[in-house]
Amino acid sequence: QEKAPEGNLTKLTEFVLLDFADVPHLQKFLFGLFLLIYIIILTGNGIIFLITKLDPGLQTPMYFFLGNFSLLEICYVSVTIPRMLTSLGTQRRTISLVACATQMCFVLTLGAAECCLLAPSGYPLVMNPKVCVQLVAGSWVSGIPIQIGQTCQIFSLPFCGSNLINHFFCDIPPILKLACGVTFLNELLVFTVAALFVLVPFLLILVSYGRIISTILKLPSATSRGKAFSTCSSHLVVVALFFGSAIVTYLRPKMQGLAGTDRVLSLFYTIVMPVFNPVIYSLRNKDVMMALRKWPGKHLSSWKK
Repeated sequence: QEKAPEGNLTKLTEFVLLDFADVPHLQKFLFGLFLLIYIIILTGNGIIFLITKLDPGLQTPMYFFLGNFSLLEICYVSVTIPRMLTSLGTQRRTISLVACATQMCFVLTLGAAECCLLAPSGYPLVMNPKVCVQLVAGSWVSGIPIQIGQTCQIFSLPFCGSNLINHFFCDIPPILKLACGVTFLNELLVFTVAALFVLVPFLLILVSYGRIISTILKLPSATSRGKAFSTCSSHLVVVALFFGSAIVTYLRPKMQGLAGTDRVLSLFYTIVMPVFNPVIYSLRNKDVMMALRKWPGKHLSSWKK
């Protein structure tokens, strides 16, 4: 689509999120599918968050990280999925500039927090509680001023006549495609921020996994090595999918590409990963499963008393 010349700009007051408008015959199916996914994410991550906070046997640095990670996942998906469900259910896809900017800012801030929180999760055994609290707090707040500034800079751009966002939420690449004039500085800022919050944590995680794999290879039993590799491989697949899709989306030389590809990549790190994270990080853990089995009975008996 060719952009209008800057002299003929239309002052936009709202955008239109197309979501999945290109498949009108699947609207009801997609609504049901994403509603089910949202319920699964809320339930799975909600259980993990509550049990890591309330069970005395899970008050360790590792489960402190897992609980905060689950809370972060709930917040992250709640920024995008309810808005998408509303669009699919009502077929009303308009969103004001302020609402669009707010959604983008929350997505970027929470996404940066998730990247930062994943990085130290490989070292919880060598941390004391004070360091854990500091790292988690830093992960939650470190991206706030940067992402607010980046969002303000993007929405201060002039926009061309088209207000159609071929995406299911207000993300940087589709918004920049609607901007008029030169967006080189904006793209450079996006690249720099993504390198800081996506690439650096990813490299730290790879280093930690390198150390873990080196330790596993020293185990004397082949059975022990197999079990350890099985656990690590599932974690590594989730990390690779999350960071890989984010790297492709935000670290491309230009904010160009097929809208369908952008949507698929975004689905991975905004929706698919939060579904599997409770299973990969917590529900395959023996301590968590033991706590889950005894927790309802314990709290029911205390309630009766």
